[in-house]
Amino acid sequence: MTDPRHGGIAVLDFGSQYTQLIARRVREQGVYAEVFPYDADPAQVTRHSPRGVILSGGPSSVYELGAPQLPRWLLAGDALPILGICYGMQALTHALGGVVAPAAAREYGLARIVRRADSPLLAGLPESLDVWMSHGDRIETPPPGFVGLAASDNAAYAAIGDPGRRLYGVQFHPEVAHTPRGADILHNFLFGVCGCAAGWSPSSFIEDAIAAVRRQVGGERVLLGLSGGVDSAVAAALLQRAVGDQLTAIFVNTGLLRKDEPAEVVRVFRDQQGVNLIAVDAAEDFLDELRGVTEPEAKRKLIGKLFIDTFAAAACRLEGVRFLAQGTIYPDVIESAASSQQSKMIKSHHNVGGLPPDLQFELVEPLRDLFKDEVRKVGSALGLPDSIVWRQPFPGPGLAVRCLGELTWERLETLRAADAIFTEELAAAGLLRQGTAQAFAVLLPVKSVGVMGDNRTYEEVIALRAVTTDDFMTADWARLPYDLLARASSRIVNEVKGVNRVVYDITSKPPGTIEWE
Repeated sequence: MTDPRHGGIAVLDFGSQYTQLIARRVREQGVYAEVFPYDADPAQVTRHSPRGVILSGGPSSVYELGAPQLPRWLLAGDALPILGICYGMQALTHALGGVVAPAAAREYGLARIVRRADSPLLAGLPESLDVWMSHGDRIETPPPGFVGLAASDNAAYAAIGDPGRRLYGVQFHPEVAHTPRGADILHNFLFGVCGCAAGWSPSSFIEDAIAAVRRQVGGERVLLGLSGGVDSAVAAALLQRAVGDQLTAIFVNTGLLRKDEPAEVVRVFRDQQGVNLIAVDAAEDFLDELRGVTEPEAKRKLIGKLFIDTFAAAACRLEGVRFLAQGTIYPDVIESAASSQQSKMIKSHHNVGGLPPDLQFELVEPLRDLFKDEVRKVGSALGLPDSIVWRQPFPGPGLAVRCLGELTWERLETLRAADAIFTEELAAAGLLRQGTAQAFAVLLPVKSVGVMGDNRTYEEVIALRAVTTDDFMTADWARLPYDLLARASSRIVNEVKGVNRVVYDITSKPPGTIEWE
């Protein structure tokens, strides 16, 4: 079987906030892409026989002492095609004898470039293009053998190339949506310059992943912590396809999930997928532990510890389990690794983190090469229902950080009912998957005066939150139709006991966060 990861693109990270996006854009064109720190071991970078290399942007100035430099091995022997983006272009220029210097005027935001020469990189594109710039340095003199391919008002060399050696650089960011023809530029590099084949797809991944799991696991038993979220759900379906009855999944009902979620998890995975599922109802334990706790971080820590203890207790009752499966995905892998001098660890990632040392498992992570959108495609290809695959993002502590203030069963039920109504209205309007990236209800720790049936009320307040975003690093509040908000508000006030006011959160990120706690 041919590994669908072979013959793709290696992305070398120089510290850009867009590095993951480069890999995603490449994969969207059916070509596998993998991210490595710029100073990674060459054997690691070339293990899947890439047909080309993309150099990311970065915050440094290449001519300064200690700035990351182009790995010399990239230019040795039978060199691979290279596309340098922003800092990557400057690193390529600097390494080959060109001149990089501070720009007289920095370029941040939209700019227009004009083609100066024909090349495979810009083939089929208009003479002028709108692009997204983000740089303070520029190319003063290209390296020997390079020609200027495009220019902007502030950069004489907005794109350069040496077609004979298949080396190219662009000062702008083709990977961002603000460069409208950026996908065409990447397409030209992938297929016109590198000669890649579009062999990366959910179906090809599934076959390869199943074979890899079977090779790793053999006839041993595998344990999976099933949260009900998208990642662990797809991991469960894939593992079930790979090893069948060797898989046991543990689902912990914390009492902090959305309406009907615990029952749906059992129905889909035990009844439909045939997974050996152990469902642990620990709702009362979690509520007892959280009684009187209102500070968000204190909630998170208590929930995390109790979840681990509950999972570990259930796992200890099983015998002969050698492997622990996790729904780790590719952004988790990238963000968890402080892998070079330029890359800072964004967060440490654990799907089932901090397990006691006496639970010694070998890890199985079948989704670790996938982005979230790819995970969803794999889930659909495996036959999971849309209600699981397209489930809205959900925080680890669950409704505990959307039910602000004191946690009681009554308040959680109020929040669940309001959240379900909001979700139903978004789905009916066709805005749950396309118009919003994340949407939910929040129960506030305040009460307000109202009038219902000529009587004064003093009841709780629901805040609705919906955002649009590409990467969840920044987000804007969704401009939902007024009629939709009116229907959701009317239904919540009329159908949810104890609520007499609904508000809509119009705060972007930053300065706010997507979640309230």
